[in-house]
Amino acid sequence: MKQIEGGVCAAKGFQAAGVYCGIRKNKSKKDLALIVSEVKAACACVYTQNLVQGAPIAVTKANVADGYASAIVCNSGNANTCNANGVEIATQMCDLLGAALHIPASDVVVASTGVIGKPLDISPIASGIAPLVAALGNNSNAAAEAIMTTDVKKKEIAFSFTVGGKACHIGGICKGSGMIQPNMATMLGFITTDASISPAMLQKALSADVPNSFNMVSIDGDTSTNDMVTILANGLAGNAMITAEGVDFDAFCAALSAVTQYLSRSIAGDGEGATKLIVCQLAGAKDHAGAVKLAKSVINSPLVKCAMFGADANWGRVLCALGYAGVPTDVARISVTFSSKAGSILVCKNGAGVDFSEELAKKVLSESEINIEIQLGDGSASATAFGCDLTYDYVKINGDYRT
Repeated sequence: MKQIEGGVCAAKGFQAAGVYCGIRKNKSKKDLALIVSEVKAACACVYTQNLVQGAPIAVTKANVADGYASAIVCNSGNANTCNANGVEIATQMCDLLGAALHIPASDVVVASTGVIGKPLDISPIASGIAPLVAALGNNSNAAAEAIMTTDVKKKEIAFSFTVGGKACHIGGICKGSGMIQPNMATMLGFITTDASISPAMLQKALSADVPNSFNMVSIDGDTSTNDMVTILANGLAGNAMITAEGVDFDAFCAALSAVTQYLSRSIAGDGEGATKLIVCQLAGAKDHAGAVKLAKSVINSPLVKCAMFGADANWGRVLCALGYAGVPTDVARISVTFSSKAGSILVCKNGAGVDFSEELAKKVLSESEINIEIQLGDGSASATAFGCDLTYDYVKINGDYRT
């Protein structure tokens, strides 16, 4: 497997675009994105578990019920959620794009992100479809920009890999910076591949991957209403179609994981107001489910997040978060180490503090990426969770997000 350029345009037969159409007040920010496959592609999706869901999710679920799609359209600046005519607007977006691309409207995945409960006018989108289609090309970067809301950084990645002796490619873009809690899906993510795989196996791969990637990301403990991850596989790489588990399926899953792991880390590192990516690596749990719950508890803790912001080696907050996670564990066996490119420092062994250099700890925790390494003594299961620090700017950003 090799990292390559191209994002969602790295795979054969995919083009993308991003334009400003007028949904946002800020004309310098693109607000309408498009990804198109030149042939109909197998499609799989995973959606938010929030009971309050954006209208685009309902429309997308209906459109991809047959396991196929040809295009993805997404607007930013307005979530099209909790609107009386939300389904009508989302349906119109599919109709408009379908007519412009000469494909059935039912072959369109539609997504929206932004303010909840604000009516969405179809007019700017209707006028923006033609320029959007005209801009189609090797423009993954523009599409990645157009789906951003409070994100500071664009998030895209691509890899080449081999299936059945055939060169395949997979790439993705995503957005996510706030309202992110481990509860699928945690953001909007769009992935494309030219590998040939059946819709059923594509869904199996995505559903199996999500618990260890996007579901392990947390920014602030809130699960949004529009979250969705979609993958399109158009088969243009020419490999024998993957229809069952085996070596080829494993190779595909490994490539998918490379994309989702990168994007998950990118989301965590770009949390609203964040200055640091926090990675909790937990090992020695009795079982995987317990390891996941414990790692999430640490990464979700507001006090742990604040300590990381202040570069304060307050390891007691880590043990506290483990203790209320609801997973039985032998506290007397727990060890905690903080590490970064500045070094590594053991701060807790066998459930008790050890002497350590506060000066070194400050250096370790002042880096932009910090690892919280936790070793239990209960078993052999492990899990990794991704999060960020909690800063003053998070409150500033969300204090006036709507106004």
